[in-house]
Amino acid sequence: MAIAVRWLDRIAAVPAAAWDALRGDDHPFVAHAFLDAIEQSGSLRRELGWRAEHLTLWRDEELVAAVPAWHKANSHGEFVFDFAIADAYERSLGSYYPKRLVAVPYSPVTGPRLLARNADDRRALVDALATDVRERRWSSAHVNFLPESECAAFAEDWLTRFDWQFHWHNHGYRDFTDFLAALDAKKRKNIRQERARLVREGWRFERRPGDQIDPPLLDFVHRCYARTFGDKGNTAALTPAFFARICADLPRQTLAVIGYRRDKPLACAFLLQDSTTLYGRYWGCIEDAPGLHFETCYYQGIEHAIAQRLQRFEPGAGGEHKIARGFLPVRTHSRHYFAHAGFRAAIADYLRREAVQLERYREMVLRHSPYAGGDTITS
Repeated sequence: MAIAVRWLDRIAAVPAAAWDALRGDDHPFVAHAFLDAIEQSGSLRRELGWRAEHLTLWRDEELVAAVPAWHKANSHGEFVFDFAIADAYERSLGSYYPKRLVAVPYSPVTGPRLLARNADDRRALVDALATDVRERRWSSAHVNFLPESECAAFAEDWLTRFDWQFHWHNHGYRDFTDFLAALDAKKRKNIRQERARLVREGWRFERRPGDQIDPPLLDFVHRCYARTFGDKGNTAALTPAFFARICADLPRQTLAVIGYRRDKPLACAFLLQDSTTLYGRYWGCIEDAPGLHFETCYYQGIEHAIAQRLQRFEPGAGGEHKIARGFLPVRTHSRHYFAHAGFRAAIADYLRREAVQLERYREMVLRHSPYAGGDTITS
């Protein structure tokens, strides 16, 4: 039966049950509710470079495959950085934008990208992405933070790129003390001192699921998030309505860590989770203190992951300071299609050289593993 290809300008054009049936797990970032919240809340705006154009495949009016796709007018909010590539393209061939992006906006989180029940439909999605780029005479298409299990769907003319994030793995720890016992003595002592200092200074912390985050706390969460972005000179694109929507629609998959001093909320981290993994997303504080970021963003998350028997904690992009706190490098994957064959060959050479440097970086990082005996359980 023939496949019909449809590009949709909003996720609401797809029935939620049909979209979510293709996910294959409970990963929150490609849930219909999450994508609808980010679109309907005013968090994705054309002036910021985002326009929804989701790719869907249909057989006899049944949705059989889909990808969360975007018409991008810039490269902001993606976390697989191609600014140098864009500059090279524009100096040699012309406008790099618009381009096609398959990703979750503002979320450097690995998860399903080719939503389909079988390999043939996944390959059909990949073919449709490349065909669309050629027909529109666009520069490129990019699929960011896809799981390794989806990589086989891409033909050789899609270039391979990878990077590292720092993740924590739960090796059956009974509690936080059990986790600390796996670290070398110096790292264990440093973490204990960081946590003890905050207790002495009167800090306490609560972990609240989405259905226990009331409107005043939601306002506080957004204020902290916006302050962090503002302090770094970035645009806080996510609106208060976005946080309210996902807490209401994904109440058991959203989590806020609130830091109090003298019973006043002064710091927070906002996280999401599924049945296996905790995902750290946004953090901020009104009043800072030594070790506050590590407690709010990392130690509270580790405690939660252990208590919930989750397998992993992915706290977000960047941050070599995570290594000393039990997070080790894990490979992330992306795939890139360039319509111009000559430019594609040049970028392939660039990515080969980049890969060598990234492998050396991993070797250097693992020399500083905090685990007793130098455990290096990474992928």
